[in-house]
Amino acid sequence: MIFLVTGAFGRLGSTISKQLNSKHRVIALGRPELDLTHHTEVIDIVRDIKPEIILNCAAYNDVDGAEDDPLKAFAVNALGVRTLACAARYVDATLVHYSTSFVFDGKTSEPYSEEAVTNPQNVYAMSKLLGEWFAKDARSYVLRLESLFGGDGHKKRGSSFDRIADSLMEGRDVEVFSDRMVSPSYAYDVVTATLSLLTTCPEVGVYHCVGSGMATWVQIANELARCFDRPSKIIPISMNDKRMKARRPKFCVLSNAKLAKVGIEIPNWKDAVKRYVKQRLEE
Repeated sequence: MIFLVTGAFGRLGSTISKQLNSKHRVIALGRPELDLTHHTEVIDIVRDIKPEIILNCAAYNDVDGAEDDPLKAFAVNALGVRTLACAARYVDATLVHYSTSFVFDGKTSEPYSEEAVTNPQNVYAMSKLLGEWFAKDARSYVLRLESLFGGDGHKKRGSSFDRIADSLMEGRDVEVFSDRMVSPSYAYDVVTATLSLLTTCPEVGVYHCVGSGMATWVQIANELARCFDRPSKIIPISMNDKRMKARRPKFCVLSNAKLAKVGIEIPNWKDAVKRYVKQRLEE
């Protein structure tokens, strides 16, 4: 089977490329080789490769930066997905596109299902939701993630998990949100779920691909500290204490029940934390 992975140098793209490489032919392209904002070039490249599966791991993820540069965010996260969907139709490929919990407004206390009403609160979220709509122009699976962490590309750091883990390992105090609830996605579990979807081929559409359970960032930080067994001061703060240009939802918990119904179970977030810490310590 021929896979085309876009955004191949990022956290998820590098992880899924490595996992696929031993069993399939994988064409892993980063932005220098495949810029989603160049419509004609993308179409031509996809037609030449003729992949059976396109995994779109490319995204503009600078949430605050999108407020200053909305054109760039929409060019990659929305119009770029439209281009890939168009290319996928040309070669009769299945498109897997990764989205975000930010498409919801966070004004609830129950995990969001795939059928819940979307209400993006910032430019980044709007661009990602539009990308979801464009992905439907092809035979596609849209997987919504939340607080992605770990994986083969984690050495680049940058995630909230990495920031907290770095502070704990160095014995520094770390500020974490006490009022933001999440269901984090572990990169390796996302890859496993993705491949299971492509193997079992359930109905195409939107699926939530997150760890089971939910936690505040304070709870996650405490679990990381316990697993690392490193003394550090965890300082709870409110989202209102931080100046952030883009409005972010406080409740970002997604239900993965739809995946479970098709036989794909994702482990609890605490189990993922243990595996993440084990990998970090082995380095």
